[in-house]
Amino acid sequence: MIKVGKIFSLFYTPPTGRTNVESFSLDSKGILNDKHYAKDISRSVLLTSLDSYALAKDHGIDARYGVLGENVLIDYNPYHLRSGARLKIGNVIFEISQACTLCKSLTNIDSKLPKLLKDDRGIFAKVLEEGSIKEGDDIYLLD
Repeated sequence: MIKVGKIFSLFYTPPTGRTNVESFSLDSKGILNDKHYAKDISRSVLLTSLDSYALAKDHGIDARYGVLGENVLIDYNPYHLRSGARLKIGNVIFEISQACTLCKSLTNIDSKLPKLLKDDRGIFAKVLEEGSIKEGDDIYLLD
């Protein structure tokens, strides 16, 4: 187990709209009370690196945290991880399932954003061991 980073910020989408929170609970179907809960467990949680926002900013796009649709914004870039890689965050074990596909809604932020973040928007993970996570939790890469 190797420490690779920390949670910077957390987001989920209850019926009232996208929300920044200090913590949330997860089970094998995803983030409890999120609108995507139990929809597609292989895409339960979107992990995004602060590097994605830095890349946008380097190209003149000032996007506020959360607009890329991430659930977990981290200070570690996990985009090199392959499907099946596992991360421990808080007391939750995640398995990387796939790279995030781009959605056209990113053009609402800036027309250049989808092409710019083609390989750098985030990665999806599913929950292997349920629990809760909070801002500041350490992130560990498991063997």
